[in-house]
Amino acid sequence: NPENHRHPVYEGIPELRTKIAEWFFQRFKVKLDPENEILILGGSKEGLSLAPVAFLNPNDFALVPDPAYPVYKRSVLLAGGKVDTFPLLKENDWLPDLERIKLKPKTRLIFLNYPNNPTGSVASKNFIQKLVDFARDNDIIICHDMAYSEITYDGLKSHSLLEIANARKIALEFFSFSKTCSLTGWRLGFVVGNKELIQALTQVKLTFSSGVFHPIQRAGITALALSQKDLAGLIKTYQVRRDVLVNGLKELGWDAEFPKGAIFVWAKTPEPFDSMSVSLSLIQKVGVLTTPGTGLGEQGKNHIRFSLTSSVERIEEALRKMKKFKF
Repeated sequence: NPENHRHPVYEGIPELRTKIAEWFFQRFKVKLDPENEILILGGSKEGLSLAPVAFLNPNDFALVPDPAYPVYKRSVLLAGGKVDTFPLLKENDWLPDLERIKLKPKTRLIFLNYPNNPTGSVASKNFIQKLVDFARDNDIIICHDMAYSEITYDGLKSHSLLEIANARKIALEFFSFSKTCSLTGWRLGFVVGNKELIQALTQVKLTFSSGVFHPIQRAGITALALSQKDLAGLIKTYQVRRDVLVNGLKELGWDAEFPKGAIFVWAKTPEPFDSMSVSLSLIQKVGVLTTPGTGLGEQGKNHIRFSLTSSVERIEEALRKMKKFKF
């Protein structure tokens, strides 16, 4: 279709933005203005990495969780900002202790991600209310990465920040088609929230990138129309893999817990070994690929991230190999 081979619409085609607004209301009971409160992205990563460019001046601080998706920290540094990390700890259910965060001067932005990569934690509505109050009291923009919003287990459902009154004044939420719809290579995502913040992010996007190829956007419309049955099948697949992997790790003596959401298992390394040495040994000695937690932050130095993106058969094969593994 020749119409598809022109420059794509920067903000996203109206039909997709309208469909997103419908989906968002159906899912979270939150009304969005498709024209001003939704921006289509070339994957949620594009929006997350451009947010510091849009919202930080040189030497402004951004709060970044530890452990976390590395893009948050790297994008702040590339924008000339400064990173102020805060820990995510097991004893606090991998949620930040907002009362213990000591703000630096000119703290403008906080990144969060729930359901969480890598810990699998899911934020309660009570915590989200505290987060919104914290951000409003301190005039901080929230960039909430919701890439795994629809992948939760054991009947649990995640929440949107925008369900909380007044959150829309200071919040943006970034969604991905990669995880929920398995469109990883297609590079499609979107951001919703405060219209002034959306406009600022749009202005940056106009400089750094172009719009998403229109046929991919139309595929997004189809993807959002998938039934709950389709989504339930995807979640069941991940949950079966989760159970096989966590139970297998426990049998091998690892300290691993069942994630509440997302597509990873966050396991503590056997003492006294650190994540890098364990991860390197696993790939070199038995051919099992993992992510060393130290790559996700200082708090991950004694954890390994396992992925649930392989089949049950491959996970069982990895566990058999690990059974033969000697530190």
